[in-house]
Amino acid sequence: MGKTRPAGKWTTSRLQSLKGREKIAALTAYDFSTARLIDDAGLQVILVGDSLGMTVLGYDSTLPVTLEQMLHHTQAVSRGVKHAMVVADMPFLTYQCSLEQAIDNAGRLLKEGAADAVKVEGGAFRAPTVKALVQNGIAVMGHIGLTPQSVKAFGGYRVQGREAADAEQLRADALALQEAGAFSIVLECMPADLSTEITESLRIPTIGIGAGPGCDGQILVVNDMLGLFTDFIPKFVKKYASLGEDMKRAFARYVQDVEQGTFPGPDNWY
Repeated sequence: MGKTRPAGKWTTSRLQSLKGREKIAALTAYDFSTARLIDDAGLQVILVGDSLGMTVLGYDSTLPVTLEQMLHHTQAVSRGVKHAMVVADMPFLTYQCSLEQAIDNAGRLLKEGAADAVKVEGGAFRAPTVKALVQNGIAVMGHIGLTPQSVKAFGGYRVQGREAADAEQLRADALALQEAGAFSIVLECMPADLSTEITESLRIPTIGIGAGPGCDGQILVVNDMLGLFTDFIPKFVKKYASLGEDMKRAFARYVQDVEQGTFPGPDNWY
């Protein structure tokens, strides 16, 4: 079991106060029931990730996910959460075209989706967007390293920052996002020594995924860590359960009980 958390809602300032004192635990969620269970476990951050495109909707990437889909799932998650900060991913092409577009769509995720903050992908070149959102009262979590919405440009899901020039760019990206007003930054799929260096250079917390132990916190896709999504399991995933196999067994037992007439039994009817 995790630590007993003080009552109240996690906010940007409260989350930032943990830097250097306590690690931040975050998971993705896409529905009410899962979000409520995660919240009850005491995690500080729940991300409504556009990873739902693959884990829930069956796409082969995050790119097809729409704002309306993100709103639908963010609303469901927000209804299940009392304490954790709910961060909603801004999907592909909902913030890249103009500052006005970014402000309008991020505002909808807060106003209609009841999110506490949004997450946008990109480094120094994204800083003007982050600054504009923050100036308009929208809390922003940054995301650098492997940014899944750029998978086509990257040529696949690859570790970032291995070359000296790339590492230097990621350092600059992190500082630019901090100065633009991001309250936290996700560091994805980069060498552990680089993520540690970036983390130590920032005033704001970093949350790692495939970025080693030196980050201020960690995040995993909930379907991966529960063993629900098995098409591809990244190296950085630790499975804490095998619910996919448990569910298959339960479904098979149900079929057998129905076929044999043992369900419903006397305890299952009126």
